[in-house]
Amino acid sequence: MSQKDNTVELLTGKNNFGKKSRIPAKLDFLQSVTGLFLALFITFHILFESSILFGKEAMYRLTKLFEGEPFIEGGEPLIITALAMVIFSMFIFHAFLAMRKFPASYKEYQRYRAHRELLNHQDTNLWFIQITTGFAMFFLGSIHLYMMMTSPEKIGPYASADRIFSDWMWPMYLLLLVSVVMHAWVGVYRLIIKWGWFDGKDPRKNRKRSKLIIKVLIAVYLFIGLVSLASYMKIGYDHQSDYGSRYVMEKIK
Repeated sequence: MSQKDNTVELLTGKNNFGKKSRIPAKLDFLQSVTGLFLALFITFHILFESSILFGKEAMYRLTKLFEGEPFIEGGEPLIITALAMVIFSMFIFHAFLAMRKFPASYKEYQRYRAHRELLNHQDTNLWFIQITTGFAMFFLGSIHLYMMMTSPEKIGPYASADRIFSDWMWPMYLLLLVSVVMHAWVGVYRLIIKWGWFDGKDPRKNRKRSKLIIKVLIAVYLFIGLVSLASYMKIGYDHQSDYGSRYVMEKIK
């Protein structure tokens, strides 16, 4: 099959023999799998970041744990680089799969907008949230992951706080927080409805219950993320005069 035939099959769902292709279904499945993986990653990532709420030492110990300190003396920041590269690769792949469903032109966007206004349906509006937050994440998330890949040693109570406060990265992290939380949990809700998870005997009841749970989770994770961001900013503010110095855990006498 030629490259042109492959492209037609990918876009139309039909091959040059007029038969329906399984490629779109397979790509949909891959999009769901990668999306669920990234949503779970975001869920735990926000919780790990919130370790700062338990003190600088708690955040430092967790950072060193991810650097493999139990097995490598002093830890190895390159482990963080490797993990960030894996997440970034998955992130780009998921974005590529999702872009298939983005409006390809302004006319297509107008048709979608007219359709959304005509139906005035909440789940249709959620798809618009997915597009806008996904678009924001593509840029903001790439910046964050690039910094994690290239400067893994700059993760810690003081280093992270300096980056957020003194380097004026907090506006980006604020927008990124809202985008990832909304995109992740709305995406999970859409997966629940799309694949019929937990439908049982009453799919409509499951839809309402799932929507309520997702709204609660969005509120909870936004709260955790905002409080954590405020804590980093407070540490960064107090640490201005010693900008660039690293946190050193006090030895127990």
